[in-house]
Formats: sequence, structure tokens, C-alpha cells
Amino acid sequence: MTLQGSVTRAHPVDGIPRTPGIATHRRRGTLVAVAANLPVADPYADDIDAILITEDQIRERTAELAASVASRYADIDEDLVLIGVLKGAIMFMTDFARALPIPSQMEFMAVSSYGSSTSSSGVVRILKDLDRDIEGRDVLIVEDIIDSGLTLSWLMKNLATRSPRSLEVCTLLRKPEAVRSPVRVADVGFDIPNEFVVGYGLDYAERYRDLPYIGRLKPSVYSS
Repeated sequence: MTLQGSVTRAHPVDGIPRTPGIATHRRRGTLVAVAANLPVADPYADDIDAILITEDQIRERTAELAASVASRYADIDEDLVLIGVLKGAIMFMTDFARALPIPSQMEFMAVSSYGSSTSSSGVVRILKDLDRDIEGRDVLIVEDIIDSGLTLSWLMKNLATRSPRSLEVCTLLRKPEAVRSPVRVADVGFDIPNEFVVGYGLDYAERYRDLPYIGRLKPSVYSS
């Protein structure tokens, strides 16, 4: 993995010389040199079996999903309410909101159904609820992954009791079992195999969320 090079000034305004191939920034008034175009080690490389979806593929598909969603909500009277489920959806939801060419407002919920296991338990409880009333609002649930669809089905029923004007789902990833779920998903980024994946917000035991790609975790990591 390579860190993209930073743009450096040919004629620095502060009189401090720059070295080609070295980017600089200020930290508390002190100029600090940062190496550019150098290999950056993946701290989780030994745990990842394969990269399934690259950072560029995620970026491109997110833009396509945002355009699709915007076309459906272009004429609504109030800002679209985006609801992300913590913690997994935070990366995708943030990038999705930035790519969305219509005004939106972000809300978050936290529910418990996974723990540190590799599959959903189907038992859901709310750890953090919404901070606002969604009655009469157009609401889009922004998911990182739909695994079995059990958690999403519960969440849809819960939010429907709050009388939103409309309620739809957009997900970055969907597994095969979720395709058979009765929950209708309006927008799907990628259909993926039934494998345990991490990265871009997805975790195993709170690790790997910070990876910029979607990778398949080695079974030895979660079976040991």
C-alpha cells in the first residue's frame, strides 16, 4: 500500500527550504517533515486473507449510490434524515453523506446483536437511541453490511412505529442470506460471499475498522 504524495510549494512563503519528496506541516508552530511516496505497512496484513473490495472501488460505488438516492429524494421538503447503526456504519455513512448532492442530516443508533462472534444472534437491544423525532420525515437507514437481515428487520419495525414519512435502506454490503430476507433494500453497493469480512468500519472484536478496504479475515484469527 502506498501513501499518495503531497503537493509541496516550489517557493515557500516562510523562507524555510523544502526537500523534494518530503511534505511538511506545522505542529504547534514547529515545521515537521513528513515522508511522501513511501511504502506504508498494513498493521493487519498477517490477519487478512484477501482484499475483496478496494478503497477505489468503495469510493466509486459510494458515489453511484449517493446519486441514485438523491434522484429519489430530490423533491422532498425537508432534509433527508440518514440513520447509521454504530459503530460499523460510521465510515460508509460519512463518505455517503459527503457524496450525496442533496441536504441531509445524520442520526445514529447503537444496537447490540453481535458481540465478538462472527454471526448475528438475532437478539437486539438498543444501546443508543435517536436524538430527534422522525415523525413525518423521509428516513434512510445507511448500513455497512446486511448479514442475515435479522437486525435490520427488527430496526425497520422499530423505526416504522415512529411514523416517518418514508423509510428506506441503503447498504454497502449484502450477504447471500440477506437476499432472502423479507426486508426490502432500495440500494445495495456490493453483494458478497458468505465470508467474514472486516475493514472500512467492519470489525472483529473491535479491530480492523480502520482499514480503508474490505478484506476477508483469516479463519485462524477468529477460530483460535
